Amino acid sequence: MKILMISPEVAPFSKVGGLGDMAGSLSKELSLMGHDVRVVTPLYGSVKPSAQRRVALEPLIVHLGGFEQYARVWEERIPGAPESKVYFLEHEKYFGRPEIYEGPWGGHGDNCERFTFMSRAAMDLCHALLWYPDVVHCHDWTSALAPAYLNTTERGNDLGQAASVMTIHNLQHQGIFSKESFAMSGLPADLFKADGFEALGNFNMLKGGLYHASKITTVSPNYAREIKSSEYGCGLDGLLRFRAGDLVGVLNGIDTQVWNPQTDSLLPMRYSRFELDGKGYCKEILQTHFDLDRDHTVPIFAAIARLYDQKGLDWLADIAEGLLKNMRLQLVILGAGDSALENRFRELAAYHPGKVGVHIGYDEALSHLIEAGADFFLMPSRFEPCGLNQMYSMAYGTLPIVRATGGLVDTVEQYQENTGQGTGFLFQEPSAHALYYAIGWANSTYYDRPEDFASLRQNAMSRDFSWKRSAAQYEQVYQWARSARR
Repeated sequence: MKILMISPEVAPFSKVGGLGDMAGSLSKELSLMGHDVRVVTPLYGSVKPSAQRRVALEPLIVHLGGFEQYARVWEERIPGAPESKVYFLEHEKYFGRPEIYEGPWGGHGDNCERFTFMSRAAMDLCHALLWYPDVVHCHDWTSALAPAYLNTTERGNDLGQAASVMTIHNLQHQGIFSKESFAMSGLPADLFKADGFEALGNFNMLKGGLYHASKITTVSPNYAREIKSSEYGCGLDGLLRFRAGDLVGVLNGIDTQVWNPQTDSLLPMRYSRFELDGKGYCKEILQTHFDLDRDHTVPIFAAIARLYDQKGLDWLADIAEGLLKNMRLQLVILGAGDSALENRFRELAAYHPGKVGVHIGYDEALSHLIEAGADFFLMPSRFEPCGLNQMYSMAYGTLPIVRATGGLVDTVEQYQENTGQGTGFLFQEPSAHALYYAIGWANSTYYDRPEDFASLRQNAMSRDFSWKRSAAQYEQVYQWARSARR
């Protein structure tokens, strides 16, 4: 198949979270399976120059509502997939800044214009190259105009024959703007209606994309079920129940070339589930890095996350004093976000030297060391469409402690004390209290049932979370979408 990906971020070139990982890894895997995969994404100021990158088109004329704009298009390959093509849209006004996502809080507030331009440019690029995909795969609200273009302005030409797949990475982010912003899209005015792009008088990009897409996917099966409820539907649950027959959850994978303790070049010592000495050494280095007490018998509980409401780390801050007082353990936190929560963790480290290590910010190499050196990984999310860190953790023999929501349910198997089976620890109630007792359960397993702890680690490291399985499922979704389009 000929597959066009439209994504605001594509690893390894640009990445904020799991969306970038998925767009890059899925495109790579589909290309290796023999599909003609091409990706359209912005050339942000933070994307590093490459000797392999070349100008593919100059200028690209982008036809917007009542006016035209222009872009230079650069071409490059995804590392490890020589037949893939990534087209970068160079437009200084929209993408010259280093940030990927911005809003009024960042002082720019032009996300609507930026990503309207991206979606429309993807359409015009296909015409300029005379290359027409079988499927257009759109990622989140930023590319949600594309299915509507295919159904309207492009319907009568070669591009309009393409099916569309709309992937929801996080329903909380919908791309909501003033109704006046809709005009820039150049879409027919009658699409601004309740069963289209209109929502409470505003322009909702994701809502319209969900109405117009041939098929809809989420990044885990359980999240696909959850978002049809009012609790997780973010105001779009009625629409998603209406489109339930076209909605499917496909679990994300992980890049096993990047996240593999046997080959990870960022680790001070590599290891496998058959030879775990390297994991013990990584733990020693991790304790040294954070000035923790050098004691291999004390379990390390770690968290790597953006510090904001969804991730539930405010619950960890609430119970941290009690954990350190009543349990023998160490805490490591890597992340940034809410300034008040950042300060709470800084203070915790200052008050408990040798027991708590905190790094505010993000560090790729340090994240690998934490995954390898920790014994348990904390992911107490209020909601989690898929989550990747729990899968990284299991690959590295670090047992996840997660709330039973979204993709965490699909990936972590509950520890069974009577059999020793499972891969981690799940708790149901969204509260600090429930997290406290889940950590206590894991801690007691570490000290009191070491044979179970060892068995859980082996179980976790034996799981296959590669993209091969997920890519095969997306092949089926694409065929399903093409049949529906025909």
